[in-house]
Amino acid sequence: MSGWDWFPYIFFPFKIIVLGVGMFFAVKWHYDQGKKQKSEAGGPQAPAERTVDASK
Repeated sequence: MSGWDWFPYIFFPFKIIVLGVGMFFAVKWHYDQGKKQKSEAGGPQAPAERTVDASK
């Protein structure tokens, strides 16, 4: 056996854990952004932009 036989046993579980944590936070961030947009849309509306009539 060579000295690097242990590498896949350590690297692949570590990789799966890191990717899993990253995916969890990516999904959580997108979920929170959707919730934030939904709450902002239901809140008080901003006043409409006024345009000046230059034809007068």
